[in-house]
Amino acid sequence: MRFAFIFAVVLGAVPLAATAQDAQTLADIRQELTVLNTEMTKLKRELSTTGTAGADSQLAAGSVLDRVATMESELARVTAKTEELEYRINRIVDDGTRRIADLEFRLVELEGGDISALGETQTLGGEGQASAPAPTPAPEPAPQTGTTQQLAVGEQDDFARAQEALASGDFRTAADQFAAFNQTYPGSPLAADADLRRGDALREMGDTREAARAYLASFGTAPTGENAPEALFRLGAALGALGQTEEACVTLGEVPGRFPGTPFADQALAERQLLGCS
Repeated sequence: MRFAFIFAVVLGAVPLAATAQDAQTLADIRQELTVLNTEMTKLKRELSTTGTAGADSQLAAGSVLDRVATMESELARVTAKTEELEYRINRIVDDGTRRIADLEFRLVELEGGDISALGETQTLGGEGQASAPAPTPAPEPAPQTGTTQQLAVGEQDDFARAQEALASGDFRTAADQFAAFNQTYPGSPLAADADLRRGDALREMGDTREAARAYLASFGTAPTGENAPEALFRLGAALGALGQTEEACVTLGEVPGRFPGTPFADQALAERQLLGCS
């Protein structure tokens, strides 16, 4: 089983390296685009005529200015494309990290290890991205605490439809739609919430094991997000329902430690008492 996990990680090593390299290349491109934009601004200023030269010189300057304007337009297009690629890479990194967290959970579960001892999954790409040159300041994605990040077209609607299915009691449809949501929109700011609600739907269907995996995926995606206390509590409760009392007690004990003062901290303490945790 360890060999299978190592094999999975090795397979993922190529995309990891490629992603880090792509991020570094994009940073280089953005820096070069900034320098080029500055030089073009200087060039346009030098080419601007004062009106004292003859008609021929004005015509020549105008022709060059037209070419500069065309280059400037192309520069703006390339810059926009670079920012789009950088955004897509960031979303792929988020989705890959979440999938690795799920793999780690399944491996530990299958080997009978301590699930509660799982730490926060390292971001896809590791520390290698830290050595990349600093890019030109640009609008950064908002933290994973809500839905303030930019949403794709239809993303909010798809999520709302899955929520409606859950609220109406159509748990099978809700679980499928939440799963499809995270596949369609990898790295979405709603990913943690989608996994959490998918876990709720699976729990209502009686599939406690898959519900526990969904709760772990939710917590691993946003361990400090607004849904993290609920995800961690639900995970502990699901482990208790699966008969893994020791792991459940440890997991539930983490809730008040990490998120004191939240409603789920009190619920976790009550659940520990029901399980007879020491």
